[in-house]
Amino acid sequence: MFFKCETFEQIEQPVLTIRTTTSVSELPSLIGSAYEQVMAHLSSLGQQPAGDPFVIYYNMDMQALDVEMGYPVKSSLPGSGDVQLSHLPAGPMAACLYTGPYADCAPAYEALTTWVVDNGYETTGVSVEYYLNSPAQTPPEQLQTRIVFPLQKPA
Repeated sequence: MFFKCETFEQIEQPVLTIRTTTSVSELPSLIGSAYEQVMAHLSSLGQQPAGDPFVIYYNMDMQALDVEMGYPVKSSLPGSGDVQLSHLPAGPMAACLYTGPYADCAPAYEALTTWVVDNGYETTGVSVEYYLNSPAQTPPEQLQTRIVFPLQKPA
């Protein structure tokens, strides 16, 4: 399977998120709940998301995933309870688009990882998945996920 990989420069982006630790088996229900909480908070502020929902993966420990889930917003907004203001950092990023069931995205991660190394970049170890369409309205084989790796300068 071919994946078009590319780099881009991201500007700092304010986001409203929930950050927690969970097992991979609990992740799907946790993501849905987090998005609902963030959307409810945005609604209470009279605001809408400024982009696609995402999950940041700070590690790949399948029993204790450190994840941050939420939405980009147009400006810094106050948090409430578990929903907090955060920022996606500015800097160089590598990305590819995966189409298909969420559970089958490993080849896209492998392709992006290989592309990053082959092109002389290094990742920070963090990955971000942006969900470009909804599993509630889209067949699994048509789901689109943009996978992004923040990059660092080689040592």
